[in-house]
Amino acid sequence: MKLTKITLALTAAIALGACDDKQNKTVDRGFDSKHLSQLKAGIWVDPNGCDHWIIDDGIEGYLSQRLDKYGKPVCSGVAPPNTAVGPYNKGTTVPDPI
Repeated sequence: MKLTKITLALTAAIALGACDDKQNKTVDRGFDSKHLSQLKAGIWVDPNGCDHWIIDDGIEGYLSQRLDKYGKPVCSGVAPPNTAVGPYNKGTTVPDPI
């Protein structure tokens, strides 16, 4: 019972510690904090053949669909489906643990 209470208290403390007020979503607040525009993006091609911008910041990762000026998906054929290309894991000194 005592172990359960300690575990519950630690879990609550960690959960509350992870909550902070991030107003500016364009800034990485990790170990090597910097504006997201300083990171290098690559392209991941989804199973349908459409492009997504991908950034691997070591521990964190960012992904957004690549759209044309009309809001339609870009399916460029730059790589086979389920493949990532480009310098998406450059721009950080934090190694990827996976």
